Amino acid sequence: MRICFFGDIVGRPGRTAIIERTSRLRREHAFDLVLANAENASGGLGLTSKSARQLLAAAGLDVLTSGNHIWKHKDLISFFQENDRVLRPANYPEGAPGAGLGIYQTESGMPYAIINLLGRTYMDAVDCPFQSAMSLLATVPGDVLVRLVDFHAEATSEKRAMGFVLDGRVTAVLGTHTHVQTNDAQILPQGTAYMTDLGMCGPKDSILGMSVDPIVQRFLTGRPHRFVVARNPARLEGCSLDVDDASGFARSIEAFVA
Repeated sequence: MRICFFGDIVGRPGRTAIIERTSRLRREHAFDLVLANAENASGGLGLTSKSARQLLAAAGLDVLTSGNHIWKHKDLISFFQENDRVLRPANYPEGAPGAGLGIYQTESGMPYAIINLLGRTYMDAVDCPFQSAMSLLATVPGDVLVRLVDFHAEATSEKRAMGFVLDGRVTAVLGTHTHVQTNDAQILPQGTAYMTDLGMCGPKDSILGMSVDPIVQRFLTGRPHRFVVARNPARLEGCSLDVDDASGFARSIEAFVA
């Protein structure tokens, strides 16, 4: 199985680039699955139901994951009830709308699972992502060998720890949230693919997808400034995975830029 997983989609520039390029990239690279984190896809903060539909239908993304900004737009809550292809972090307290684990099939009928988790270091006070990961994995049927984890977290150490905790248990642990693509794609000792952060799908000449000047002024003056999504052309960042269908483990993982 060939998989592409994109980092955080940021605002209209990120959505537009994904919509315009996904079909071609899927065809050129023979991707069976194209996935993305979409928690910043609407206005640079959160995800609306309109944007979710657009990314799933017009862009043809297979599943959308998210993170700490998933509750920004209230209309998405009802969308969870009609479409299971948008995930929120699984380790929010019990009773939160939506789900953090999804089990799906490729067009060829190959099953796969995606787990979405939120880190706790410098982040919201949520349930333990490590315990949540182990509990969720225990519910995944044994014949679902391809298991992908989007760990939306701030601290590199927490992401690395998750990689080693799940090494040999899942296909890949892929970090999101910081919007800066890391140069550490690797196969861990027990066979799990790992990358600290996939980067972002958003304006190339920006600061984490936002216009440069307001952020620079905030650092220079110490006063608050309104951040807005930059309006220059977007770059798509993520990773590509080549997975052995028989074992569910990745043969290779590489940073991907388009």
